[in-house]
Formats: sequence, C-alpha cells, structure tokens
Amino acid sequence: MDKPIAKTSGKAAISINIGIGEKDRAAIAQGLSRLLADNYTLYLTTHNFHWNVTGPMFNTLHQMFMLQYTELWAAVDPVAERIRALGHAAPGSYAQFSQLASVPDAPASPPKALEMVRILVQGHEAVARTARELFPLADKANDQPTADLLTQRLTVHEQTAWMLRSLLEE
Repeated sequence: MDKPIAKTSGKAAISINIGIGEKDRAAIAQGLSRLLADNYTLYLTTHNFHWNVTGPMFNTLHQMFMLQYTELWAAVDPVAERIRALGHAAPGSYAQFSQLASVPDAPASPPKALEMVRILVQGHEAVARTARELFPLADKANDQPTADLLTQRLTVHEQTAWMLRSLLEE
C-alpha cells in the first residue's frame, strides 16, 4: 500500500519510511553535506594543482593529480545522491560549500610542487576526519548504505594521503 501524502507548505510530499527516523536522517544528511563540501573543495584544489604544477616532478605530479581529481569528481554524485535518498537537498553552490567545508580553498597563487603535495595530504586527511566523525551516527541509526559509503571514502582518502606523504619523505 502506498504511503500517505504529507502536506508541506502547499506541496504534496511522500512520507519517507526507510527505517531511519527523520531526526537521524537530517543529522546524517548534514554530515554528508559536510563530506560533499570537503570532497568538492579538495577536487577543485587538486584540479587547480594539476593545471599549475611545475618543476622537475611535473609529469609525475600532473598525471597523479589527474587521477586524484578524477576519483574525487566521481565521488561527488554518490554522496549527493545519498543525501537525496535520505530526503534532504544536497548543497551545490560555492557559497554553501565554503560554509560547510573543513578543507581550505586552494591558495590564490600556485605554490611550489612539494607544497602542493603537502596541501593535498592535509586535504585528504581532513576529508577522512569528516567521514570518520559521521560514522558513529550512521552506525547508531543502522544506516548501512551511508556507513558503506563512508568506509569507501575513508579508504580512498587515507590511501591517497599515504601515497602523497611518501613523496615528502627524504
């Protein structure tokens, strides 16, 4: 049987009954919005560095950054679509992302190559922290799809940070 239609500000909306209460869905969607903002900001920074890297490591870093920004771009939709599946609007403007992100925007002037690597290490670690902070809430709410998404993102960001850090070792 279809769920009843709930009236909200003159619009008809279908009630959401997926086994996660509204309060938990709202909190998880807010956490995922922060993750989306962090991921998107890191994507922009990585793409910026891909365009602007110079020096003896140019080819290596140019290619590495391209692989990384491509992966980050591919991660945007699953995070945004999970927010939508929970019944909330996904943020999608620079203004919203700048308010939600813990990852700082790229420097106005491109730094030297190894400084780019340091900045990206810090960015991937920040995104990992954002994902990890949300994990207990998703677990408590029995939200396996979000927990799975968080696990995937943690794996990518921690591994990428490790690979980037290895370039900084002497």
